[in-house]
Amino acid sequence: MADINRIMIEAWNTVLFDKFCRFKHLIADGLSKHSEAALSRCRFPLGAHVLDVGSGFGDCTLLIARSVGLSGSVVGVDCAANFVRAAETDCRDQRVSNAQFVQGDVQECDLRGPYDQAFSRFGTMFFADPDAAMRNVCGALKPGGSFMQIVWRRREDNPWLHEAELRVRDIVPVVSHDATDQVHCGPGPFSMADADSVSTMLQGAGFERISFERHDCDVCIGRDMDDAVDFAMSLGPAGEIIRLAGPDGEKYKPQVISALRDVLQQFRQSGGIWAPSSTWFVTASRPRA
Repeated sequence: MADINRIMIEAWNTVLFDKFCRFKHLIADGLSKHSEAALSRCRFPLGAHVLDVGSGFGDCTLLIARSVGLSGSVVGVDCAANFVRAAETDCRDQRVSNAQFVQGDVQECDLRGPYDQAFSRFGTMFFADPDAAMRNVCGALKPGGSFMQIVWRRREDNPWLHEAELRVRDIVPVVSHDATDQVHCGPGPFSMADADSVSTMLQGAGFERISFERHDCDVCIGRDMDDAVDFAMSLGPAGEIIRLAGPDGEKYKPQVISALRDVLQQFRQSGGIWAPSSTWFVTASRPRA
């Protein structure tokens, strides 16, 4: 498990960080419809102390910090030092004084609780040991404290990821994580798509009052078609296949570009490339006693 964690953290701190920076306009802004809807439901009150799990660039952390006011606080935890540094820079630039960022593996690190609430936007799907991570989050909450996480629902309801992956699989030889020495992101974005298994996991971690709300909306996956194709080839399951394939991924790029332009054409709108997407808002609470 330690070796897997090392590989995954290295991926998020190097190749994936670089790609996330390149597509920050889509990752932080394009996917914000899901986080905006989720944050409006959480209603973080003034004075609350909140944990942001897998905080990434820290955009949600800073929104929560403004909601809880100067009498409250937010701690964003991420495994990758480069994301932590980027979030700290934005925090200073925006003069937010009640947020701090910590580098740590949520599966095992001291989360510096107790907290009134915890939140995560797409930050819990890549754990090598999600059971351990959920136990640690639950233990960091005060009795009665709540946790909301946003995770992707099933592949078929996220065609901008799934259909792109299928097209790439038809063209590029697929290399498994075990068959390469390249770093990788871990389980992948759909590891928490099944509500039954996630509910069982959260119960085992000590949570109660577990609920799932489906949230569907269109998300921007490209300012134009070139941007969308580049995004699909760089990140997500399709991008991972191309990267892990190494020289074969490069060799088949012309065919991949053509196939992706074809599949993404259905999502073209006047304001860019917008595709249907579907997530779960998963809420749970630590028992009061």
